[in-house]
This record gives sequence, C-alpha cells and structure tokens, in this order.
Amino acid sequence: MDIRSSLDGLKTLLGVNPAATPAAQKPRAGQAAETGSLSSDRATLSSAGSEVAQTASEGGVRTEKVAQIQAALEAGTYNVPSSAVAAKMVDAMLGGGK
Repeated sequence: MDIRSSLDGLKTLLGVNPAATPAAQKPRAGQAAETGSLSSDRATLSSAGSEVAQTASEGGVRTEKVAQIQAALEAGTYNVPSSAVAAKMVDAMLGGGK
C-alpha cells in the first residue's frame, strides 16, 4: 500500500486540495525558492486537542474502556459491525448525530 496515495485519497475525501498545500507546491519558473527561511511556514491547530484534554481532566473518560479498546486494537481483534458504522454515518448526514 502506498501511503502517499492513501493520504491524497483521504485529503480528497475530506475536501482538502492536495495541490494547495505549501509542501505540495513547487516553485514556478522565475520564482526563487526560499532556502533556510521559515517565514512562509505556518501551523494551524484545531481545538480538538484541548477539548480532549479538558474532557479527560473532568473525569469524563472511562479509562478501563479505553484500555480494553487499546488492547483489542493492538491484538488485532477490535471489530465494529459495518451496520453500526453505516447507521452512524446516515444519522450524522441527516443531522441526527448531534
């Protein structure tokens, strides 16, 4: 499996234009490439990390359940029925997931 094609497919699925990312763009003819300069680099962070940390600090995480799922993932035995995934996707698309 080619990781790059999987990432590009995921970006397409999520609506991200892979050609629009700075790493994917190549300098055009007549345009000097910046070497050693970080002036054009940017990082964007979502609020998801802070929300997860806040929830964990409030005691809303069932650590036993998380440990069981992590163990099943590592063992390769974690299985989610496709019907459950499909039902959640349909609910989310219809606005019932909130």
